Amino acid sequence: MANKRPLSPHLQIYQPQLTSLMSILHRLSGVFLSLGTVVLAYWLIAAASGAEAYQQAQDLLGSFLGLLFLFGWSFALFYHLCNGIRHLFWDIGLGMDIKMVYLSGKLVLLASFVLTALAWWLAL
Repeated sequence: MANKRPLSPHLQIYQPQLTSLMSILHRLSGVFLSLGTVVLAYWLIAAASGAEAYQQAQDLLGSFLGLLFLFGWSFALFYHLCNGIRHLFWDIGLGMDIKMVYLSGKLVLLASFVLTALAWWLAL
């Protein structure tokens, strides 16, 4: 006799929502920040190892892929920061109604893009 009970809902049943996507992105940005910290340690070790090692690190990070990684890392940094501040407000009970959750989510994304663009513009 086949089991007639319904299966628990899963990703194939639920439609993606801003809240779930931002939660996943927050976790992924944390992982990406960890990888970026390893790259930062590599760069610092290269700087302490002499001119040749430092130049190799600069060449690697200055390449197209290196700059793409640094751009992604800086976006992850600003996203994780802004979304972390959003969570701090939630921790004290502010902004928990659904309208504010979606508004603050959109503001986090906007602020992340603006701060990333501003940082790169200032670095030029």
